[in-house]
Amino acid sequence: MSALWEDVLRDPPAIREAAAVAVDAALLEGVLMRTEGEPNASDVVNYAPFTLLPSAVPSALFEQAYAVQQDFNLLVDAISQNREFLECTLASTIKVDDFTARLFRIHMQVLEEGLAQSVFLGINRSDYMFDCGVDGAPALKQIEINTIAASFGGLTSRTVAVHRQVLKVLGKSKEASRLLPNNPSHGLALGIAKAWELYSSPSAVVMFLVEEVQRNIFDQRCVENELWNRNIRVIRKQFRDVFEKGSLDDAKRLYVDGQEVAVVYYREGYVPKNYDQQNWEARLLLERSRAVKCPDIATQLAGTKKVQQELSRPGTLERLLPGRAEAVARIRATFAGLYSLDVGEEGDKIAATAIADPDRFVLKPQREGGGNNLYGEDLRQVLGKIRDSPERTSYILMDKIKPQPAMNYLLRAHSPLQVSQCISELGIFGVYVRQGKEMVMNKAAGHLLRTKAIEHADGGVAAGVAVLDTPYLV
Repeated sequence: MSALWEDVLRDPPAIREAAAVAVDAALLEGVLMRTEGEPNASDVVNYAPFTLLPSAVPSALFEQAYAVQQDFNLLVDAISQNREFLECTLASTIKVDDFTARLFRIHMQVLEEGLAQSVFLGINRSDYMFDCGVDGAPALKQIEINTIAASFGGLTSRTVAVHRQVLKVLGKSKEASRLLPNNPSHGLALGIAKAWELYSSPSAVVMFLVEEVQRNIFDQRCVENELWNRNIRVIRKQFRDVFEKGSLDDAKRLYVDGQEVAVVYYREGYVPKNYDQQNWEARLLLERSRAVKCPDIATQLAGTKKVQQELSRPGTLERLLPGRAEAVARIRATFAGLYSLDVGEEGDKIAATAIADPDRFVLKPQREGGGNNLYGEDLRQVLGKIRDSPERTSYILMDKIKPQPAMNYLLRAHSPLQVSQCISELGIFGVYVRQGKEMVMNKAAGHLLRTKAIEHADGGVAAGVAVLDTPYLV
């Protein structure tokens, strides 16, 4: 796999020319981010970081990732409806992780009051790496599933055209024609539009709940524009707008600034720093409403690392997806080794193993957004400090996945053009809509390939580590 573009990589003049074309193509196609210096202004923008060349992805593993996505959609939805499973699974975590505990308390309060929401929309992204085992054959292994604010569906929809142009400039028109079309923003918008339609109030709006710092606004605008093209009104609000101008009527319809909200699409609210007391109150108001939340709080909890670890226990998938043996087998085939650090003999044993051999594992807290995981010496130190404390139950351990590196150029604004050894992560977007007990839509909605230099253990595109990429199937 590493020798895919070997002839090109040995030709520096061709690389320089292709890089110049690539940057202009990215700007032309709208593969854009706001700058760090002016994160809320669109009068100075730059291209989002991306690879010069598409990266090799084994076609069998690519197809496997797509084939299992509908199963993962069903699984996430089943977990979100299973109060007892979430309660038992997160019992130890909520004792030591205040963020998860506060989400869980809102979940329980809303259940006690009775759910006002009857239409449920899930937009998730299941992320994988290609693990080269002892025999060297790559296997698809899941890193995590993101059930809130899964990003880059918009920009990755526009990256294929850039890589097509680069390959043509490099005299590889045949290879350019083999790049697969990919449009997650269309698929994500289809799900939002279906939920809006089932809410049955033509004058109601879709509300994008967004962060104060909005560097990645163009990614969101891609999805937003798809909705405007269907004549669905979109408003962009922050938690503080909901706190100051949000209200529920007697039927628990949500109004923000006088406008009825049919769908709340979260692009915020996934890490503790997104919340102060006002924002927690705003989140509770949203959860108590009839509006379709994407995700509702139960679905956000379904994406926690502790749930991921519990799913790997024998029998758990069978209980959550009864009578779906084939789906269970497809899901289980993607699992890497996952281990509990709960207090007790099992947790003690795995903690000791990881401290003795930290390079075998990744230590994962209950957090989204990239850049939170611990490896190697950092893992040993942190786990050594908390090994005898209940605090360790706020983490899980996972086998470290070892992919085969390949050479590529990572194009970043104001950075030198240099070749790097890189590894890639493949994400598949999933969208589902459920009304009451009926699944109305369940589909895979496109893919996202992100690539980073091997010296970076952790972190995504938004964290400034990985870059956008396009799969070249081999």
